[in-house]
Amino acid sequence: MPLRSIPLAAALIAASLSALAGPPPTPVRDVTQVLHGVTVHDPYRDLEDVKSAATQAWLKAQGDYAESMLATMPERQALTARVDALSRATGDAVRGVVRLPGERLFYLKREAGHAQYKLVTRVGLKGAEQVLVDPEELTKAKGVPHAINYFVPSWDGKRLAYGLSAGGSEDASLYVMEVATGRALGQPIPRVHESLVNWAPDNLHLTYNQIRDLPADAPPTETFLDSTVFVVRAGAPESEAQALFGPLVNKTLKLDRLDVAGVSFDASSRFMVARTTDTTVPEGKLFVAPVAALGKPNVPWRQISGFDDAVTDLQLQGDTLYLRTHKGAPRGRWVALNLAAGGGIERAKLAIDEPARGVLKGVMIGRQGLYAEVAEGFNTRVMHFPGQGRPGIDVAPGLKGSTFAIDDRSHVYGDIWLGTSTWTEPPKILRTAGPGQAVEDTGLMQRRVPPGTPELTVSEVMVPSHDGVQVPLAIIHRADLKRDEPHPTLLVGYGSYGLSIEAFFDPRGVAWLERGGVLAYANVRGSGAFGEAWHRAGFKATKPNTWKDGIASAKYLIDKGYATPKTMGIWGTSAGGIFVGRAVTEAPQLFTAAVFDVGMMDTIRSEESANGITNISEFGTVKDPAEFKALLEMSTYHQIQDGVAYPAVMLVHGLNDPRVDVWQSAKAGARLQAASSSGRPVLLRLDGQAGHGVGSTAQQQISKLGDIYAFLLWQFGQAVASGGASSGASTAPAVTTAARP
Repeated sequence: MPLRSIPLAAALIAASLSALAGPPPTPVRDVTQVLHGVTVHDPYRDLEDVKSAATQAWLKAQGDYAESMLATMPERQALTARVDALSRATGDAVRGVVRLPGERLFYLKREAGHAQYKLVTRVGLKGAEQVLVDPEELTKAKGVPHAINYFVPSWDGKRLAYGLSAGGSEDASLYVMEVATGRALGQPIPRVHESLVNWAPDNLHLTYNQIRDLPADAPPTETFLDSTVFVVRAGAPESEAQALFGPLVNKTLKLDRLDVAGVSFDASSRFMVARTTDTTVPEGKLFVAPVAALGKPNVPWRQISGFDDAVTDLQLQGDTLYLRTHKGAPRGRWVALNLAAGGGIERAKLAIDEPARGVLKGVMIGRQGLYAEVAEGFNTRVMHFPGQGRPGIDVAPGLKGSTFAIDDRSHVYGDIWLGTSTWTEPPKILRTAGPGQAVEDTGLMQRRVPPGTPELTVSEVMVPSHDGVQVPLAIIHRADLKRDEPHPTLLVGYGSYGLSIEAFFDPRGVAWLERGGVLAYANVRGSGAFGEAWHRAGFKATKPNTWKDGIASAKYLIDKGYATPKTMGIWGTSAGGIFVGRAVTEAPQLFTAAVFDVGMMDTIRSEESANGITNISEFGTVKDPAEFKALLEMSTYHQIQDGVAYPAVMLVHGLNDPRVDVWQSAKAGARLQAASSSGRPVLLRLDGQAGHGVGSTAQQQISKLGDIYAFLLWQFGQAVASGGASSGASTAPAVTTAARP
């Protein structure tokens, strides 16, 4: 054995000995609660106190145990190295492009091999880049990863507001700078978590939403209640900010405590718009007032729509407010309201009608009319709507995959910039003069397919679910893959808030695909694949469709020869924890391994957390008998049964997660460790410098993905070699693309 291998071998031996000891024990103290006549057991309630010394020690022990197990996995180092190499080989990543007059551009850029996105600006595509904010410098200075949460340049591009947070916490403070010099204007303003920051037309004042400074003993459910929109002159101290809008400010408007608002403007408009949501669902309330009243007492806010009007998006230009609504139009329609004429949404006129096919999404206001995104299946297309009821025209019909509009905030440009996305090619940023015109690459996004990437095949099929409803499923694999033997197969789903999986290319996934792996993405009910009706079909009482669609997708993959239960894995993230957790607990025989990634695991107790209270609108409340019943059914933690042979499970969580508390993974992990009879591992992979994934460094993302792939292949290898606990025959029927959370 070469000398350089001895330390690694010793480390592996030590890790193996640690792993043999098994996971740390978890004390049981069953807390029972009778809800609507049902006795609900909670044996690991104590783990919700994540600040206690006992829970902290338990989390550390579980994290150490998971690390010791991961260290024994034969593919871990090779897969992590390959994911890293693929990430670097793809080139620099660019996102969040903002176009302003005078060819001024702002965007986030992460150079290949670097940890975080930097905020840069340039004048014109040939202009030199100027780095405005580099979080890596803060990381070096303070020893904790920092990230840019949001950024908003002033209309003239001379000033910039941005949010910074540390350790994945999303606890952002608001900073303001002078672009030309990079000079900070004033001091940071704390507790500006949301990207609800907007500049007034004068380019001197900005509005922001700030949560309250609560005492240490305040319950977490108070966190997002009674937030306030302030207006302040750029560079002025926080003490000079004036309260503009919110439940504590506008008592006569009868706002709810969870009406979290932003006040936005348009450079050409004499009106400002206040929009409220609960931070989770897009529906809320809308109010307008004259910009001239900004900073004056008793701003005359006028309500123009309420929650039941189902407004989910807006665009302002001059006196016209464009609104997207799904009321009476589950696939969406856009209407136009003349604010100068008075009245509310009932006086709005149709701007773009509900499409016969596809789902109508965002709108961009261009010099030649309205440009709207229409989604169908896993792809979205930018369409030009010339008005007078004429149908939309695809702006770039020759491009495959998806196109997305890059907003022209000031409505000054004659050309259209498009972002692209497909399953098999890196994204680009293109420009065109309009439908039927040439399309050219701006060169702003210089990404490439990593050398050595095999030819890939993509199939987008419809899978019959438990009730016969057809569910979209995208399947990606090497072109030379044969289905005469099972392959490592990973099914991914989400299914909440009406958010859908769009076609995308992640070069890191090549590490899975080149080894003969299959990636499958399901747009299960609860997503918005077919509009609001599809969302509502996986919502509260209908939520079982979400995981049953996932189970049907897994059966399809098995029946069609991509996998067997011995090589089938499943992955869900955040609210997708319901998708993955309940698929595993309802049909454990279909899977050998599962990844619960920052997942919602205990929906009975979720609303007792800071962000859980904002999710009542999506999942329900235990205070309502019918919604309690639905929550109990969708709660993975409460559906785990003793003595069931569950798959191997890796629960991934950041200790600083503000969206789904780490105790959700802790409780589910403890319950699975105690209940499962399969002998397969249940690991809690924990990261003390991460949160929900927002702000994670490239290295954190690479390490996490390498561990997930290694964990899955490790379990698939053991299952195939031993016959495994998941070797039951498939009962599949024969049957062809970033809320809180």
